[in-house]
Amino acid sequence: MQNFFFINDIEPKDLGGGVTRRVLAHNKDLMVCLLHFDKGAVGSLHHHPHTQCTFIKSGAFEFTIDGVTKVVRAGDTLYKQPEVVHGCVCLEEGELIDIFTPQRDEFLEA
Repeated sequence: MQNFFFINDIEPKDLGGGVTRRVLAHNKDLMVCLLHFDKGAVGSLHHHPHTQCTFIKSGAFEFTIDGVTKVVRAGDTLYKQPEVVHGCVCLEEGELIDIFTPQRDEFLEA
């Protein structure tokens, strides 16, 4: 089992539309990801069976969770229960830290 995950060893995956993702520390029960959004980039509305928390590391985002939309900024945290519809628009270039349980196996596929 890997215990240390160094940011400089993890290539960002280009998700298109001004969004990149790095999968950081993870095991079958937990996953941490760092996402970078360019201003204007969109995280399309979606849902999944994972519990998710998002920490706004930098920037500003307009997030919609279960039909409620709010602007969030650096230091704010969001909770998304399983299967709830959520998405965002980046208002100011920034980074998010997403934490999932269990891990998102599809993020590890080549």
